[in-house]
Amino acid sequence: MAILDNLGKYRNTGLLLLRIGIGILFIIHGFPKLAGGPSGWRGLGGSMKVIGIDFLPIFWGFMAAATETFGGFLLIVGLFFRPACKLLVFTMIIASLVHFAKGDGLQGASHAIEMGIVFFSLIFIGPGKYSVDKK
Repeated sequence: MAILDNLGKYRNTGLLLLRIGIGILFIIHGFPKLAGGPSGWRGLGGSMKVIGIDFLPIFWGFMAAATETFGGFLLIVGLFFRPACKLLVFTMIIASLVHFAKGDGLQGASHAIEMGIVFFSLIFIGPGKYSVDKK
């Protein structure tokens, strides 16, 4: 379509919009977990049992909550972009495995899988021109 041919020059704007949208949603999703404190972190960190890690559940829960919250912020500003995406991919892998372990199947795990694919792709794409990490 000829009308859409010129949109390629707005690639970095599209990437910025993607980063802002997903970043805001992850802050909204992660902050209640972060604010939940040690008792909430213990339950969240217990999810690591799906890969055989059953020690320090409060630490792992805090890390997951912090990754979602601060990872969302880092996504928005494009700072430490690739390391943040790597942590978010790991978090989404654990979330997917938890859904499968609970018997939710692909339908229940699909959101975490989809977001994991997005974050994995963003590792290769980078933050784009409108970011603190721009090169």
